[in-house]
Amino acid sequence: MTDDDLLRYSRHLLLDEIGIEGQQRLLEARSLVIGAGGLGSPVALYLASAGVGRITLVDHDTVSLTNLQRQIAHDMHSLERPKVESAAARMTALNPGVQVRALARKADAPLLEAEVPHADVVIDCTDNFATRHLVNAACVRHGKPLVSGAAIGFDGQISLYDSRARTQPCYACLFPPDSGFEDVACATMGVFAPLVGIVGSLQAAEALKLLAGIGEPLAGRLLMLDGRRMQWSEIAVHRDPDCTVCGG
Repeated sequence: MTDDDLLRYSRHLLLDEIGIEGQQRLLEARSLVIGAGGLGSPVALYLASAGVGRITLVDHDTVSLTNLQRQIAHDMHSLERPKVESAAARMTALNPGVQVRALARKADAPLLEAEVPHADVVIDCTDNFATRHLVNAACVRHGKPLVSGAAIGFDGQISLYDSRARTQPCYACLFPPDSGFEDVACATMGVFAPLVGIVGSLQAAEALKLLAGIGEPLAGRLLMLDGRRMQWSEIAVHRDPDCTVCGG
């Protein structure tokens, strides 16, 4: 750790739970962020600012004017630019010491098969069930922890699915692929601008805790936020022995 690092991360170093050892773990960590929109923006910026050494950012979309109400990694100069390139520029401007890989590609099965094995943590910031299930299946296959978040309207949720522990559930235990859940797009339902910031910041916090080896992870618990009342609720999530992804 350089003198500049000691100064940049001094507020982390002052925390007994993190200190030099925990910060060094962050500097050596590899993260995979799927989605560079509403949730991915705060996740990417906080991972970069906190000093996660290598961050791979995946998103096939480009920035549109409707994104700027909530996707804080982008601005007017980013319009029509790939979201990963826009976000990567903000991340490296914030912290040039981190290595950012910007993959302007869809998070399909071949890409996930190539990228997930190399990540210490995967953060799912997507907005559709099909991609979430692909990401979850890849994390289960390769035994990688997954931080999953969602936000629509005034409602948000977040959990950590840790496939390294055989007793822990995966995303499909709670939301089975054949359950008939329908995607609800913010383009038709809308989304409260700060909501994605709240959920995305929590995703970043869970990822940083896991990478630094501190605190109690959110595994086995689903947090749900009613943004109208600003009220959190929590339910326990158990592994489904009949889960088609991790069960049996």
